[in-house]
Amino acid sequence: MILDAKQTTVAYRCPHCGGGVISIVGMFSLSADMLKLKCTCGKSEMTVIHTDDGKIRLSVPCIVCPKPHNYLISPKLFFGKELFTLTCQYSDINICFIGEENHVKAELARNELELLDLLEKNGIESFEALHSQDDQTLTDPQIYDIIMFVINELDAEQAIICSCNRNGESGDAEREYEAEVLDDCIRVTCSSCHDHADIPTDTLMGAYDFLNATSLELYPDEK
Repeated sequence: MILDAKQTTVAYRCPHCGGGVISIVGMFSLSADMLKLKCTCGKSEMTVIHTDDGKIRLSVPCIVCPKPHNYLISPKLFFGKELFTLTCQYSDINICFIGEENHVKAELARNELELLDLLEKNGIESFEALHSQDDQTLTDPQIYDIIMFVINELDAEQAIICSCNRNGESGDAEREYEAEVLDDCIRVTCSSCHDHADIPTDTLMGAYDFLNATSLELYPDEK
């Protein structure tokens, strides 16, 4: 089903109060200027801009990250889907919902149940507390984004080297590599041998240097 290309419904969840913010966006109003969807609590807003090259740029507050995420999509995708979601790359949680009004409302409700379950399992009392905890550990989402992209690529290419496979052996076929965000680095650890490597996150240039990495060596703790 293709929707009326003149309007769509857009929604996001406020990171501070947890409320759903929903609005109808029309092609005419979007082409006029930047649109802002503001939460009634006054602590978050989502912006929608029609760019000079005809695409749509969204800046979406994130329920877990301290800074909004930016997305660039085509008008056909923005106005032509019954339901389209944008996801936080760090938590895999949907943070923006676009499409037919009833579909958006249903997905927003399902998303609320998912987040409430997440809060309960982690002993977190409120949405704002979840956002505040992440603010203490993740200072620049762009740095994290670059590093996590490279880690996933190296893992897929079997280019992460640890004690399990350092001597050319396949090692534990069930091993996985975990990434933990620390104050000044991302620590990558093998779940089998527990070798690890710390990738600095203090500078954006360092993250871009890591973008050119062809392998990642993990080592055991020094004794």
